Amino acid sequence: MHVAIIGSGKIGATLARRFTETGHEVTIVNSRGAESLAPLVGELGEHAHAAADIASAAAAGDVIVLAVPFFLYDQLPAGAFAGKIVVDATNYFPGRDGPLADLEHDRTTSSELIAAHLVGAHVVKAFNTMVWTQLGADGRPAGDRDRLLLFVAGDDADAKAAVIALADAIGFDTIDHGGLAAGRAQQPGSAVFGTSLTLAQASRAS
Repeated sequence: MHVAIIGSGKIGATLARRFTETGHEVTIVNSRGAESLAPLVGELGEHAHAAADIASAAAAGDVIVLAVPFFLYDQLPAGAFAGKIVVDATNYFPGRDGPLADLEHDRTTSSELIAAHLVGAHVVKAFNTMVWTQLGADGRPAGDRDRLLLFVAGDDADAKAAVIALADAIGFDTIDHGGLAAGRAQQPGSAVFGTSLTLAQASRAS
């Protein structure tokens, strides 16, 4: 699979590293330009590529991961994401992003706002609940009883299946929360946000 990653911070760089380690092609872009990504791309090797801008990164990806601060979502060029699987790995923090009434009063979710902006994209909420250090270091083989969980939510079954396959490839089990609105169960302040659970532990807690 070819994965485009928008953002080269801790989550973006960590996912780029894990995806290339498992044989996926990765194109990464940030706000500072392709030259700033040369050290990271050089470290990741032949499966990693830097893009000059978001549109060219999105064009290269079968799956696109948003790993940028949430407040930037409405600056994304929506047309570049049409028809693509888009993984929303962002989190809304009102102190950083500015308070939004619809989110403060739980009238919608941050992922639904992103989906409304990226018309025609298949948005899946994922890779947002786990600390980046664990994403980078704690993947385990399928069947390992200590394999940790990631959580997904989305309205398109095929898109979720692709994201679940990526999670499995880098060593994590998944729980499907349901439609995109159910992604509120993954937002900051939810029971699973920032947790480290195995499937057995989650089953006992449910």
